[in-house]
Amino acid sequence: MKVTLQTLGSGTSQGVPAIGCHCDTCRSEDPRDQRLRPSVLISANDSNILIDTSSDFRSQMLRFGITHIDAVLYTHHHFDHIGGFDDLRQYNFLQKTAMKLYGMEETLEEIRVTFRYAFGAAKQTGGGLPSAQLHPVRGEQAFDVAGISVMPVPVLHGVLPILGYRIGNLAYITDTNEVPASSMQLLEGLDILVLDALRHHAHPTHFSLNEAIDTARKIGAKKTYFTHIAHNIMHQRDSVLLPPDMEFSYDGMLVTSPLETA
Repeated sequence: MKVTLQTLGSGTSQGVPAIGCHCDTCRSEDPRDQRLRPSVLISANDSNILIDTSSDFRSQMLRFGITHIDAVLYTHHHFDHIGGFDDLRQYNFLQKTAMKLYGMEETLEEIRVTFRYAFGAAKQTGGGLPSAQLHPVRGEQAFDVAGISVMPVPVLHGVLPILGYRIGNLAYITDTNEVPASSMQLLEGLDILVLDALRHHAHPTHFSLNEAIDTARKIGAKKTYFTHIAHNIMHQRDSVLLPPDMEFSYDGMLVTSPLETA
């Protein structure tokens, strides 16, 4: 049995091209340089698990023809990762059920506060309200989603604790500048790692490209794909900087791995 990861967005909170920018990447005609906000879809056993409802969520669902979602895993509460929450209501309509949302208690509470109209007594529903079931999870404690085992991997986004996720021998870790030693152990034996690599120079809450390469070497996945990429990284131009077992993600990229863990 295989697990498939499809990159729905490989960009930053600004997206690429950035509004009003005329740099080489933002003017590039290479579709790999056109990056929506960060999100991936994990598919296995006829189930679809979304990681984050990005602020480009609706466009991503239409672009990639995603008509069914079993659950959403949230990495953290920053708006580029939760901003598409309201559009889950179309899946409520299609699937006739509330959407299951998984994340740290703090993340789910921020979603509840940010979209409080969806969680209280509605005075007027307009075009409808999203319906969600909130399921708090804790780092390093595996849980099942649609019959698939998911391991939450704690990492740091600056000083903010957030989660990456491991499913089988595939892991997705975005928005981080530190992977603690205990989490490194959770990432042993990976076939595929998708890892944050924001830009060439240092950032207080994200890995730079060199930091991401160093971390990927320590984790030792068979293949690493970098994501959450800003507009100063150009896909073709900068790919020559990467080791043979590492590549840049791009929107629409599909990778597969065995579902069973080693």
